[in-house]
Amino acid sequence: MRRHAAIIGGGIGGLAAAIALGNDGWQVTVHERDAALPATGTALGMWPAALRALDTLTAGHAVRETGSPRRSGEVRRPDGSRIATIRTPPGDPIHLISRPALLTILHRAAATADLRFADPVHHPESLAADLVVAADGVFSHTREQLFGPAYRARHSGGTAWRGTVDGMETSTFVEVWGRGVKFGVTPQEGSRTNWFASAGAPAGSFHPGAEVSALRRMFDGWAAPVRPVLEAVTEAGILHHDVYVTPPLPSYVSGRVALIGDAAHAMTPDLGRGACEALIDAVALATALRESPTVASGLAAYDRRRRPVTRRLARAAAAAGRLSRVRHALPVRDGLLRASMLAA
Repeated sequence: MRRHAAIIGGGIGGLAAAIALGNDGWQVTVHERDAALPATGTALGMWPAALRALDTLTAGHAVRETGSPRRSGEVRRPDGSRIATIRTPPGDPIHLISRPALLTILHRAAATADLRFADPVHHPESLAADLVVAADGVFSHTREQLFGPAYRARHSGGTAWRGTVDGMETSTFVEVWGRGVKFGVTPQEGSRTNWFASAGAPAGSFHPGAEVSALRRMFDGWAAPVRPVLEAVTEAGILHHDVYVTPPLPSYVSGRVALIGDAAHAMTPDLGRGACEALIDAVALATALRESPTVASGLAAYDRRRRPVTRRLARAAAAAGRLSRVRHALPVRDGLLRASMLAA
């Protein structure tokens, strides 16, 4: 009799888990609360380890064909001078791909799964399955039900803006660091420029209907590529979200439930690794279950393999976020940033 896996969440981690488990013979049902895959979204960086996971999922070729490869980038000051060079490890370059494009590729590869849109799960224990995979994101109800309100997502102290500009093709892969704020620009498929910005701010510090003005004040006088992007941005093209993280969990498993992606280890976006780690989690979970005699022992192996790694990454992302919000002693900050790039 085929084992049955129920997956809560049909985003990047959930679809990746559906593919990985389905390839190993599991019957898979995916419960997604939204009515459809998103039609809009900004770029994600697929680092080499994530591309290897995508290869395991038979989706690597499509991501490489669709995405924009980049082997290096820069960190600059607002006047355009260079602070440090961003380089990828040997092997694959980073491939920049939009969230909708990546989800479309994963959805196509998960064709054997029973994907149910507009089907939220409020109580994971109600699912009749041998395995439950919680891929329900940073505000995971599953995590809170399993571990309690102490493990609810917390505001990181930062806020972020992001968006795309159509018809502005770029080859630039750069982050510009100012006094407590930063602005990034990358390519995106479809002749678009992807951009993002971040700053330290209390939760809820939004400017409804005036986000463009707020960004232009914040980054006034910054050199290209920041200035031309902000000149082209429209109010409707801005997404503004506070950044939330999860406290370190005592385990990524509880009974027959495994947490993956942001449900397990939501981190700040400063390393650009959130989506990557969700893909790697999914492949690691399927591998651990395949190599273990029971579901329980497979889940324990998954927890041993992934929790230490992702906790280190979350700490590194938090440290990078704090560094980007430094407002004084900027030459010292820039020196630390250069040293971190050399050590990466």
